Amino acid sequence: MFRVHRLLFVEDDDNIRLALRLALEDEGYEVVEAPDGTSGLRLFAETNPDLVLLDLRLPDISGFDVCRQLRSHSLTPIIMVTAQTDTHDLVAGLEAGADDYVTKPVVTKELAARIRAALRRAQLLEGAGAPSATSVRLDKVADLEIRRDLGIVLKADRELPLTRTEYRLLCEFADHAGQVLSRDQLLERVWGYEYLGDSRLVDAHVRRLRVKIEDQPDDPRIIVTARGLGYRLIAG
Repeated sequence: MFRVHRLLFVEDDDNIRLALRLALEDEGYEVVEAPDGTSGLRLFAETNPDLVLLDLRLPDISGFDVCRQLRSHSLTPIIMVTAQTDTHDLVAGLEAGADDYVTKPVVTKELAARIRAALRRAQLLEGAGAPSATSVRLDKVADLEIRRDLGIVLKADRELPLTRTEYRLLCEFADHAGQVLSRDQLLERVWGYEYLGDSRLVDAHVRRLRVKIEDQPDDPRIIVTARGLGYRLIAG
C-alpha cells in the first residue's frame, strides 16, 4: 500500500512556508508546519515525521541548535532550507547533523528530488533486515566493526552514534577500501545525486565521520585525503 510521507517544515517566513507547503503537497507529501524552533521540536515529538525541512535562521532558537537537539535522539533525515550561501554557515549546519541543504529561493523540483533521495536512503537502511541466523556480514576496518545486518558500527565494542548518511558513507568507503573515491562518486553513490550535489556536502560529512571514528580526527589514519582527487579508506 502506498504510504504518504509526513514532512515537518520549520520556517519563520509565513509566505515561504505557505508556498512550499502547497508545492510539496502537490508532490504528494503531508506537511506539518512550525514557525519557530520551539514549536518545531514539540511537533517533531508529536507527529513523528519522516523528514525535517529546517530553516537555519529562526526567531527563538537557531536552526543549528534545533538540528543538534534532534540529532541527539533521532536519525530522521534533516534538510536545511536557508538563505545563507556562506560556506561557514552551510558547513556548520551539516556538522550539526543535517543530511543535506538547499538555498533560497528554493526550486521546488530540486527540493523534491533531494527529499526523495533522503527518504530513499533512510528506507534502504531501515530495510536492511533483521540479523540472519545463517549469514551475518561483519566488516572489520581498522578497530571498527561494521554490522551491516544491524546497520551499526562498533569501536572497541561501543556503538558509534552515526547518522544514516554517515553510516552509508563509511560503508561506501569500506566497499572500496584502498581506492580513491572522488567527491562526485560519493555524491552519486551515497546521496544519489549526479548533478544536484555540492562538494561541501561530502567534505562536511567526512569531517564529521572522522570525529566519530578516528582516534585523532585532525590526523586521520582510516579515511585519508587524496589531495585534488578525493578520499581513500585505509583498512589495515
